[in-house]
Amino acid sequence: MRILFIVDNFPPEYNAPATRTFEHCREWVKKGDDVTVITCEPNFPGGVLYPGYRNKIVHREVMEGIKVIRVWSYIAPNAKFIKRIVDYLSFSVSAFLFGLSVRCDLIIATSPQFFTTWAAFLLSQVKKTPWIFELRDLWPESIVAVGAMRKRPAIRMLELIELGLYRDACRVVALTDAFKKNLVRRGINAKKIEVIPNGSNLGRFYPREKNPALLRKLGLGGKFVVGYIGTIGMAHGLDLLIKDIAEFKDKDTVFLFVGDGATKKSLVARARDLGADNAIFLGAVSKEEVADYLSLVDLSLIPLKREAAFKNVIPSKIFESAAMGIPILLGVEGQALSIVEGFQAGVGFIPEDGKDMLNKLLALKADKELFRRIGVNCLALAKAYDRTMLAEKMRRVLHESTQTERT
Repeated sequence: MRILFIVDNFPPEYNAPATRTFEHCREWVKKGDDVTVITCEPNFPGGVLYPGYRNKIVHREVMEGIKVIRVWSYIAPNAKFIKRIVDYLSFSVSAFLFGLSVRCDLIIATSPQFFTTWAAFLLSQVKKTPWIFELRDLWPESIVAVGAMRKRPAIRMLELIELGLYRDACRVVALTDAFKKNLVRRGINAKKIEVIPNGSNLGRFYPREKNPALLRKLGLGGKFVVGYIGTIGMAHGLDLLIKDIAEFKDKDTVFLFVGDGATKKSLVARARDLGADNAIFLGAVSKEEVADYLSLVDLSLIPLKREAAFKNVIPSKIFESAAMGIPILLGVEGQALSIVEGFQAGVGFIPEDGKDMLNKLLALKADKELFRRIGVNCLALAKAYDRTMLAEKMRRVLHESTQTERT
């Protein structure tokens, strides 16, 4: 089958949509599918091109059998809202134009960002080809949740467009059961929605000793490391936890933040103003380095803001940490908490509540047997959400979709 996948983020960028898309497409290529990905030049989250890349009109390459078409877009940091919208729209236009020349049996677009699905819809109309809406986030609901926009007529209009796209797509692949329930409640046929969550790359992430070179370089020997590795953005609420972290007096505990994003500079400045000398901030690292940095972590911190929209979200960090046997300290309500607690792979704290987070941290540190048992349970969680298995499940959905369209 010839698959055209439209996604804003793709390796060497390292975030959830880039990783999920790449690992799924790689598995489909192994099974004999012809996969073309249209994406932009790598620049997330700083809005700065990665070394070796230029923002050309078009740039083609092949990554592990995947045909990659990188198209021009207006590049902006993941901070200024209006500029990001222009960025998204420009990519959508370029993706549509260059997608016209790609022969395919099926089109997939992943959201966020939302406008990729507009390109897929238009290509579907022109090419008379079925398309699939991969729903990674309830956009525009999520941008209201992080405070980037208020609930105004423009948002209501975008929500109407959103519903129209769900109805037009031949299938919707949602990442959580909560997303499916949301769509069904809003009138989308449950039979066209398939839930395929994020998962663990068990070939890249697995239990290992702490990387000795990084341990020495960062001076973390003998320390209990609470780690956050990933995008530092508006949705994560780290700025609401840093005050309590700064006041935390456990000298054996260090908080390691690895990543970049819209709120990174303000978070670092706030930590400095508060005298949080127990917090270490590093820049973003490549996907090849993530496992080495995760190896330093004794307890994985995974927070989101306390918003109703985020009860529907399952952060991909859960699966990476679980695959390495690292207990999870989760500041997320809803389905994510149900998964972690269901496998007894970590403990939850009240989102945005730094004192509750630290109390749960101390309780885990004090009970070494519980801590060991949770680490073992993490491996069971990771196995249940094996990315290879989930990629095959999605591949079956893709093939069923084209067969349905032909009958």
